[in-house]
Amino acid sequence: MPRTGERGGPQTRAKISQVATRLFLERGFDEVTVAEVAREAGVSSVTVFKHFPRKEDLLLDRQVDAADVLRAAVRNRAPGVDVVASLREATLRLLDERHGLSGVADGAIPFFRTVAASPALIARVREIGSDLQRLLTDELARDPAFDRDGPLLAAFFIAGYATVLVQTANWLIERGDPDEVAADHRERLESLFNALRNGVA
Repeated sequence: MPRTGERGGPQTRAKISQVATRLFLERGFDEVTVAEVAREAGVSSVTVFKHFPRKEDLLLDRQVDAADVLRAAVRNRAPGVDVVASLREATLRLLDERHGLSGVADGAIPFFRTVAASPALIARVREIGSDLQRLLTDELARDPAFDRDGPLLAAFFIAGYATVLVQTANWLIERGDPDEVAADHRERLESLFNALRNGVA
């Protein structure tokens, strides 16, 4: 039977994610079991896996948000705005808002340290990147202008953004101040979009 108060809705998912994140950041991803997360959250392990099919997704739970950002950047462009400009606008907006996907959000330093210490999390990050690349490729295929070059643009953007994030993560861990790193992060994002627009010399 479900535990008292156990539900399957968004509130339960959010609570499980919050509890799991706290435990992982305190003790390390590989040192915490799903059963411990379930016990702390007051739910069953079955309920945890209902919301998070993989243990890694308890911490890496922003894939849906990232997919939504990519879809919106392609589909919701204003007239006359090309995809590169729209992706740039969306990416810089995440930075300005210090969104969880930006790389410089509050709590980013312990998050990056936890990911860097776990081969399982690093592997899952790469899988998510591949999934997002496929999604962006599919979205670009909806536009006749990208019938040939969509896969290349998707690959370059996802790989480039991941490279910027990894460098930002390294600098955050080294320097310990997101505000200090944010300006460098913005400059490297601008370099990424300049390369997407004009190529690399």
